[in-house]
Amino acid sequence: MFDQRERVVSVHIEDEMKKSYIDYAMSVIVGRALPEVRDGLKPVHRRIIYDMYLQGMMSNKPYKKCAAIVGDTIKLFHPHGEMAIYDALVRFAQDFACRYPLIDGQGNFGSIDGDPPAAYRYTEARLSAIAEEMLVDIDKDTVNFVPNFDESTTEPTVLPCRIPNLLINGSSGIAVGMATNIPPHNLNEVVDALILLIDKPEASLEEIMQVLPGPDFPTGAQILGREGIIEAYRTGKGKIVIRAQAMIETLKGGKTQIVVNEIPYQVNKANLIESIASLVREKKIEGISDLRDESDREGMRIVIELKKDAIPQVVLNQLYKHTQLQDSFGIINLALVDGSPRYLSLPKMLLLFIEHRKEVVTRRTKFELRKAQDRAHILEGLKIALDHLDAVINLIRASKTPEEARDGLMTKFGLTETQALAILAMRLQQLTGLERQKIDDEYRELIKTIEYLNSILRNPKMVLDIIKKELREVKEKHGDKRRTQIVDAEGDFEMEDLIAEENMVVTITHGGYIKRISPSTYHTQRRGGVGVTGMETKEEDFVEQLFIASTHDYILFFTDKGKVHWLKVYEIPQGGRAAKGKAIVNLLEISPEEKITAGIPVREFDSEHYIVMVTEQGIIKKTELAAFSNPRKGGIIAVSLEPGDKLVEAKLTNGHQQILIGTKQGKAIRFPETDVRPMGRTAQGVRGIRLEKDDIVIGMEIVQEGGTLLTVCENGYGKRTEISEYRIQSRGGKGVINIKTDERNGMVVGIKEVIDSDKMMLITSKGMVIQCPISEIRSISRNTKGVRLIRLEEGDKVAAVARLGEKENENGEPEPAAAKL
Repeated sequence: MFDQRERVVSVHIEDEMKKSYIDYAMSVIVGRALPEVRDGLKPVHRRIIYDMYLQGMMSNKPYKKCAAIVGDTIKLFHPHGEMAIYDALVRFAQDFACRYPLIDGQGNFGSIDGDPPAAYRYTEARLSAIAEEMLVDIDKDTVNFVPNFDESTTEPTVLPCRIPNLLINGSSGIAVGMATNIPPHNLNEVVDALILLIDKPEASLEEIMQVLPGPDFPTGAQILGREGIIEAYRTGKGKIVIRAQAMIETLKGGKTQIVVNEIPYQVNKANLIESIASLVREKKIEGISDLRDESDREGMRIVIELKKDAIPQVVLNQLYKHTQLQDSFGIINLALVDGSPRYLSLPKMLLLFIEHRKEVVTRRTKFELRKAQDRAHILEGLKIALDHLDAVINLIRASKTPEEARDGLMTKFGLTETQALAILAMRLQQLTGLERQKIDDEYRELIKTIEYLNSILRNPKMVLDIIKKELREVKEKHGDKRRTQIVDAEGDFEMEDLIAEENMVVTITHGGYIKRISPSTYHTQRRGGVGVTGMETKEEDFVEQLFIASTHDYILFFTDKGKVHWLKVYEIPQGGRAAKGKAIVNLLEISPEEKITAGIPVREFDSEHYIVMVTEQGIIKKTELAAFSNPRKGGIIAVSLEPGDKLVEAKLTNGHQQILIGTKQGKAIRFPETDVRPMGRTAQGVRGIRLEKDDIVIGMEIVQEGGTLLTVCENGYGKRTEISEYRIQSRGGKGVINIKTDERNGMVVGIKEVIDSDKMMLITSKGMVIQCPISEIRSISRNTKGVRLIRLEEGDKVAAVARLGEKENENGEPEPAAAKL
């Protein structure tokens, strides 16, 4: 039944929802999720530490059950779920979560592998030595106290905190509409930064970072670059990249292994190892033969054994790329300042802690001054009593009650009530001469103390000196070395660092398909063999271009239209021996009627090398390599061509070599490169060889004395001839006979300058490939027919030829070199 005394108030639901949600959000922000800037603690953490202090669980006392801590904290200060309290307690005891643990735990408090802690009935704890620094002087009116939830006792709103806990241990939390993620730092460095700011309040961020260069995580590892740190310290927000600390060790038998002994902060080691194993199973990372965790009490040790042919740095870079061996940490310096959430720069965080310590020291000094003055006041009364001892004794003896004696002392000797009560409480032994001297001595010391305390309150510089002194004491007692290295961002890796550097066979078909494949796929055969299938092609398609290049090289692709395009070798899709490859139009922006006629592997673009180009009509041109260093999406002009002419070949030279041009009808001309002056990219060039009717240029070589020229004809025949048999002429002549191009040989398809240690690779229009040692092809004179190099099937013809050379690596071992195209 409706009570007439009750009153119904109408409210809009939107207004009530808004008010209630704001109240809830502020409760979460202020009372749960964000740390206080002064002591770096959230309410639950502060209540746990204060409760342990009240229970006497100091670092030099026996451990007590965590159940007692949790229960007492719930009972007095934090009436919430026990797991919320226990989880907070556990984190403060984990040395991989806290840079300076505030709880000294005994028992299973979890692990970096993500193992959960034991139940609180099994674990024990006490405050750590450094946590006690947060409670020093809490009983000297240094901080405000407020009633607890049921007003049965009081709790501190903040701890006095002699250590800069917010910075040295960091904090993380998610509130409503905001989050905090403050990284831990090194105590020594933070103390040095605080002292710097005390001495020089206007110090710049750059000066502060000279002593406090960046975060210092409990798990060590490396921070890559300083830009993210600077941004976070300047604005309160930033992102840093953390990379595991890994070493490459060489084992017996030439095998290697990667040993990881420090991982990024907040990374679960067990999950990390599982992710690596998963990538190996899925073949996303190759080269790993074994993976095991050898971590023990001595420290972390993750061992990644590699296969014998694996390149350790490439595998390590792949692990950095695909696993949490390299992780990011988003810094959000959000904390409560005067009860409100604020984003804080590093200097502001340090200055706010200094202000907190100034208030603590000042309040402590006032408290100690009051205590000293009160004691001096009592001693002054005791001295009066001792100076009039007989009269005082007679007055007390004559009094009927203590109240009468008190009032009599106050009236007769001008004492205060406090002094009178102190005289009445005196013991007889204090009437001796020795005890009287002690009172005089204590009084004199108190007068000095009072003067000193008053001088502190009068002089702000003395307050700062005390703060510095106490900070140095904390540093000396609890400071340690930095664990996390900060390395330059150049230590980061490019995409190509994930790719093993090795030589690849690159093939381009007449139909415009390209692929790369390892040269080891093709086994060496003797001259005259039938070869193996190198690519599946359509009946109307055949391989036109073949060359060797490192995966880290640029490939300059020259087209028959006189344009040049760029591509990294590792960007070319890798396929098996029978794979068709990928349409080159999907990799380069070339027109449908444009065809790739030459490719040059280049590592760097400089002005000391040149690109020499020759066209079908015998025009030759030389341009500095540096002129090709600025690629455009659609390519750039390499040479301007006459109508109907096509670019046939392009070579890399040093500017002082010799050029040999070969034609389809078996002619060749040799002349010095210096006969061709350097020209700009868009120039047309000069005549290199004068051609007979229907003849065209099919190749060009950069040759040296002592070499031999390999000439290959379309019917599978060819020969080697000493370069010396081709006399040096002037540019623009008709040349000399190179090989007879009769019905047996067919027309010439390619020329290569070779030496005995080289190998020859031939590929036919039907995709057959053969490797053959050059030493098996004897050297014969120019005007001869040559010998069979490959046995062709009916209707098949040789399409391309490449030279596979050898050079010595740093260890003196032979390794493949790029072919001269």
